[in-house]
Amino acid sequence: MGRAQNARMPAVHSPLQALVVHWQVAPGALVQAGDLLVVLEAMKMEHEVRAAFAGRLGEVFFEPGDMVEAGALLAQMEAVPATAALADTAAITTPPSLPAGGFRPDLQRVLDRQAHTLDQNRSGAVAKRHALGLRTARENIADLCDDGSFTEYGALAVAAQRSRRSEEDLVANTPADGMVTGIGSINAASFGPEASRAVVMAYDATVLAGTQGMRNHQKTDRMLGIALQNKLPVVLFAEGGGGRPGDTDMPIVAGLHVGTFASFARLNGVVPVVGIAAGRCFAGNAALLGCCDVIIATRGSNIGMGGPAMVEGGGLGVFKPEQIGPASVQHGNGVIDVLVDDEAQAVVAARQYLSFFQGPLKDFTKPDTLALRDVVPENRLRVYDTLAAINGMADPGSVFLLRTGFGKGIHTALVRVAGRAVGVLANNPQHLGGAIDADAADKAARFMQLCNAHGLALVSLVDTPGFMVGPETESQAQVRHVSRMFIAAAHLRVPFFSIVLRKGYGLGAMAMTAGSFHAPAFTVAWPTGEFGAMGLEGAVRLGYRKELEAQPEGPQRDALYEQLVARQYDSGSAINMATTLEIDAVIDPSQTRDWLVRGLQSMHQRPADGAGFIDSW
Repeated sequence: MGRAQNARMPAVHSPLQALVVHWQVAPGALVQAGDLLVVLEAMKMEHEVRAAFAGRLGEVFFEPGDMVEAGALLAQMEAVPATAALADTAAITTPPSLPAGGFRPDLQRVLDRQAHTLDQNRSGAVAKRHALGLRTARENIADLCDDGSFTEYGALAVAAQRSRRSEEDLVANTPADGMVTGIGSINAASFGPEASRAVVMAYDATVLAGTQGMRNHQKTDRMLGIALQNKLPVVLFAEGGGGRPGDTDMPIVAGLHVGTFASFARLNGVVPVVGIAAGRCFAGNAALLGCCDVIIATRGSNIGMGGPAMVEGGGLGVFKPEQIGPASVQHGNGVIDVLVDDEAQAVVAARQYLSFFQGPLKDFTKPDTLALRDVVPENRLRVYDTLAAINGMADPGSVFLLRTGFGKGIHTALVRVAGRAVGVLANNPQHLGGAIDADAADKAARFMQLCNAHGLALVSLVDTPGFMVGPETESQAQVRHVSRMFIAAAHLRVPFFSIVLRKGYGLGAMAMTAGSFHAPAFTVAWPTGEFGAMGLEGAVRLGYRKELEAQPEGPQRDALYEQLVARQYDSGSAINMATTLEIDAVIDPSQTRDWLVRGLQSMHQRPADGAGFIDSW
C-alpha cells in the first residue's frame, strides 16, 4: 500500500518495533476515543494501539504480517465531531459478555478454589469439630487477629498425594494442606499497626488430623523465614498428630532433612513465640510446641512426644490418646505455662501475653498501694500470700501468671507498672516456707531468660529462708538446679530490682537478688525484712549449741534460746542492714510502686550482644 502521509491529517504511529497482527476496524469506520485500532506483536506479547480521539480511520499503510519500525506511520485519521453518529462501532467497543457468575473465567476459577478452604463450604468437617467442643483453625485465627487483618499465605496448597488421590478429592478434603498460615494484627487498637503484626500458623485438625505434610512444612518454613527476617512474633496453634506418612509425591525416604524444626528453634530469644494446644498434640506438632516461649493449653488437651500409634509401635503398650500427656499432668510438671478452659480463653491469654512485648500503655489505673502495708503479718512466723504484694504494686488487671502448676515455691508473672511491662519473681511462703527447691529454681531461671531476651525489666520480691536442703532434696540434683539462678542472673542485660518483704537468708536470698544484694539497680526492704547468712533459728542452734546445752533442758534452755533469737533478729533487722549499707533503703510498703516507677525511668537495658537464649525447660 502507499505510505505517503497527508500532513494535514492526524496520524497513527507505531509505539515500538513490532509485527502487525490484525486491524480491529476497517478504513472509513468511525471510532471513539480509546477504541482499539490495531494489534501489534513484539517479543511474543500483544500491544494495543487505540484511537487518541473520535474520528474516522483513513488510509491504512500496513497489512497483517508486516513488520513496522518504532514511530512508523500506521494509518491516517480524519477528525470528526465527538457527537457524530458512531453506531457502526457498537460491535467493536462492546466488551464481551461475562459469564453468569459475573466474573471472567480466570477470576472465577480462583474464587472457586478459595471457597473450598472456607469453613462455610466445609459444613461436615466443621460440624464434627464443633461436636467435640472445639473450634476450627480459621475460627481461632479470626478470634486472635484483629478484624480483617489476616493475610493468608499458601491457601491453595493441597496434600502431596496426587499419585494416589484425584485433584477433586485433594481440593475438597485437604485444603491448605492442613495448615493455615499468614500474617495478622493482634492488639492493634492498643499498640498500633506496626507493633501488632505477627505471624500466625494453625494446624487444621479437620484435615488429615492436623498432621505435618510436606507442603505444610514448606508453608511453615516460608512463614518462619518471614518472621525471622522481619522480627515478627509467632503464634502457633499446634494441635495435630505429627508427621504424615501418606504424602507420596515427594521423592524422599524419611523426610528428616526438612528445615522446619531448626527454623522454628532459631526464633528462640529473637521474637516472642506462643504455642497453643487444644485436643491432641503429639510427635512433631508437640516438638514445635515445646520450642515455644510459652505454652497455653486447654484442660482437655493431651500433649506428648508420641501418640498411641507410636507408643504401641515401640512395644510400650496400648493406650488411648487421653491417657498420654493429659493437661493435668503437663501443667503440674511444667510443660504447660498457662492452663485454660477452652480455645476462646486460650486466644484471650495469647493476646494478653503478646501485649507485654508490644510496648507500653499510656492509659492505666493505679492500685490501692496502702494495702501493701498489711500484706506481711506482724507475726513473723505466719505465712501469707505474696500474690497480694504483686497485685498491690501492679496496674490492676495486668497480672499474668506463668507456670502456676509447677515450681510452686516461686511465683512468676508478667505485669505492668505505670503502663510498662515488667517480669516479677516472688518467693511463696505458702510452699516450703519459701525455700527454693529444684523446680522453683528452674522456673525462676528460665523466667529470667525469657524477660532478658525480650527486654523486660525484672522485679524480685524476696521472702525465703534459702535453698531447700536435706538428703531427699540433694537426690534431685539440687546443686545444679539452683545454681541456674546465679548463671541466668549474671547474663542479664535488663534492669533488676529487689524488694525484700520479710526473710532474706543465705544463698537463696542472694539468688533472688541477681547473685548479690548489690547486683540489682536497687535492693530495698520493707520494715518486716530480716536478714542473715542462714535462718535465725538455725543460726542460734548451731552457733550457740554449747551455751544452750549448758542450760538444763526445759524452761531455762527455751528462755535462752528465745533471747538469742531475738538478739539475732534485732541484729539482722532491715534498719540494721540499711545502716551497714548492705541494702539501699528501708521503705514504707506503700511506696514500693513509686520506687519501681522511678527505677524504671532511670535504668536502661544494655544492648543485646546476640540473640538471648531461652531454655526450653
